[in-house]
Amino acid sequence: MAKILIVDDDSEITSLFERFLSLEGYETTSLNESAQALDVANSIVPDLFILDLMMPPPDGFKLCRLLRADPKFELTPIIIITALGDSDSKAVAYGAGATDYLIKPFHINELAARVKSLL
Repeated sequence: MAKILIVDDDSEITSLFERFLSLEGYETTSLNESAQALDVANSIVPDLFILDLMMPPPDGFKLCRLLRADPKFELTPIIIITALGDSDSKAVAYGAGATDYLIKPFHINELAARVKSLL
């Protein structure tokens, strides 16, 4: 069973993603504080990350860079989920190492399809 780490400061979002992805057969862990993400990632070694961009420090851009700097996660897929739909934010996210980028709002089945394709 693939493990997914969800990092978003909105607890309703993380709960929704956890419930949905668990029903899809994934083992999920979620955090509402990005500062804990590296420690948790190192303890569970997820197969995929889902990150929000707009969070208290470190924000999603910085967290993505930190994950990519760790040899354990340099190839682990990272899906960015955010309300930021501008091309500059997308470019920065991909430059930080994001694998995919979803703009809120979206249909939850789109997330499932993207997770499945990356795993």
